Amino acid sequence: MSKSAEAALQQLFAAAKAAQANAYAPYSRFHVGAALRSESGAVHSGCNVENAAYPQGACAEASAISAMALAGDRRIAEILVIGDGEALCTPCGGCRQRIREFAAPTTPIHIAGQEGVRASFTLAELLPESFGPEHLSV
Repeated sequence: MSKSAEAALQQLFAAAKAAQANAYAPYSRFHVGAALRSESGAVHSGCNVENAAYPQGACAEASAISAMALAGDRRIAEILVIGDGEALCTPCGGCRQRIREFAAPTTPIHIAGQEGVRASFTLAELLPESFGPEHLSV
């Protein structure tokens, strides 16, 4: 990995970790942060937000995507998700589809823990043979 790519990944990690610190998870106590880089180069982050009408709430990835859309960006270049625990905190099925709406099959999805990036996948690896906007005639 080049120095610039490593620096860009560290920027995503820092943004996701900062978002995770602001997660509102009084019910699951599982704090998740996400940060994505849009094709414009901007970084957008989000955290999970739970609700007393559990499981109604927002995932960190969905929050980051909403922040991206609010800023006027429409394409994800890469995304990083951070969660606690030993298991990989990969996006849930719904978030994989949300990412699919704004990303290419080759878009990198990095999975991190407190120590740093644990694994990286492409969207196609996490959501093979997916349904997307090009399937619709809009």
